[in-house]
Amino acid sequence: MVENKQFPMIILTGLSGAGKSTALKVFEDLGFFCVDGLPSGMVARLVTLFKEENPRNYRGLSLGMDIRQQDFLQEWQQTLAWLNEQRIRPQVVFLEASIDTLIQRYATTRRPHPLESKDLGLEQALETENELLAPLRQDADLVMDTTGFSVHDLRRAIQEKWDFLTDVSHGLRIHIISFGYKYGVPKEADLVFDLRFLPNPYFEEEIKHLSGQEPTIHQYVFQGEVGRQFRERFLAFLTYLLPLYAQEGRFRLTLALGCTGGYHRSVATAEEIFSALKSSNYHVSLEHRHLELG
Repeated sequence: MVENKQFPMIILTGLSGAGKSTALKVFEDLGFFCVDGLPSGMVARLVTLFKEENPRNYRGLSLGMDIRQQDFLQEWQQTLAWLNEQRIRPQVVFLEASIDTLIQRYATTRRPHPLESKDLGLEQALETENELLAPLRQDADLVMDTTGFSVHDLRRAIQEKWDFLTDVSHGLRIHIISFGYKYGVPKEADLVFDLRFLPNPYFEEEIKHLSGQEPTIHQYVFQGEVGRQFRERFLAFLTYLLPLYAQEGRFRLTLALGCTGGYHRSVATAEEIFSALKSSNYHVSLEHRHLELG
């Protein structure tokens, strides 16, 4: 039997044009056996083959699956049920991007969208696909918004999240994103917290060039009464809230922490929350989305 700890299984899916094929190449470089466009009905055969052959030349199995397959959603549910019977829990990564970004990518590649037809234009096809895949997105272990990503950005993001993806034990997975409001709120966020009330190092000339990852900025943000009280109460709030989400059956929760530029306060707070949750044995990952822009 395939045990995920020894043989991880990653399912890459999401909106067409969001970067699934590129992501699959990253896993191929990581030593995975990769198959793109595999029909859901053939997953059981492939997994059975791996169980029988027990190949040792690969770190795991990564499959690219999308809506190009007829009856994809129906067969996907059947496949998940079969995997559950085999006690195999794949890690599902859902890739998405803004409609404008996807339209631009299709214009660049000049390839048709799988749902396009004489009665359905590109934008309508993208919106329809988004609606059809909403349940799959909801149950995904990790949602990645590739808006504004280059090929290299996507590769780096997946590699940074590798530890998160290899943790295959059951339980709530928490992804923390620091961001800048001037660049936009991450649309994959489940909970958004505005941190612009915290002391702002931007107005201190001697330290404004330092990011929220630096101890000096951390001390500046949290040493005062406002920062100290916020830290204590916010951690207490999360300690109360997260188990309730887990009891409700959530697989994944994305917390977005924002300040003006995504360079000082949001980064320092994200680092603080990440460390606290990690020490409490939560499955947690961290992303500073706009740090480099600062």
